[in-house]
Amino acid sequence: MWLTLLIPSAFVGFAAALWWRRRAVESRQQFIDGYQLPAGLLLRVRQTYPALDDKQLALVEAGLRQFFRCSLLANKQAVAMPSQVVDELWHNFILYTRNYQQFCQRAFGHYLHHTPAVVMGGPRQQRGAIRRAWHLACKEEGIHPGKPSRLPLLFELDALLAIPNGFIYTPDCKAPGASGGGSYCGADLGSDSGCASCSGAGDAGGEGGGDSGSSCGGGGD
Repeated sequence: MWLTLLIPSAFVGFAAALWWRRRAVESRQQFIDGYQLPAGLLLRVRQTYPALDDKQLALVEAGLRQFFRCSLLANKQAVAMPSQVVDELWHNFILYTRNYQQFCQRAFGHYLHHTPAVVMGGPRQQRGAIRRAWHLACKEEGIHPGKPSRLPLLFELDALLAIPNGFIYTPDCKAPGASGGGSYCGADLGSDSGCASCSGAGDAGGEGGGDSGSSCGGGGD
């Protein structure tokens, strides 16, 4: 009799915890989407990339918000940053130390560190971080990670905005008519077999490492 009472009780407890977790994540996502960046932050990015107009800077801001949402859903696992221009915005945001600390606490519940890829671990950890970024960004935009017809925003920005020395991706280097020379292939990042040659990141977010194919990453405490 006690067993029959404990099983429903345990199930109710698990369901309640799952519901609370989902609501907490939704609340943090809403905060990330609605957060107003510090005044002058986007203009600092224009100092590095003076050709960017206001609409283009708005895309960079949207890319950073997507990266933050991916970092939240990764639950402290490493998420690589696959964009040089978005990484520049992130770098500058961190310089507003008080604002960034308060943002991280509300958005993640911990400080999201910015860690260079070279100190985030070996190639395996780095590949895991860029693949995680790819899968989460694709999921957000309804893109099949292994058979992508297009790139998620975070992975297309450097090419779209013609960022010097940016990370350039193509959905599938093996697709007919695809130009894969010098590009990193999204389909390789999304394949179950992994990607021995996929590079193109510098740093990563979370507690693990980035992959080749980004510029920096952030980690939780």
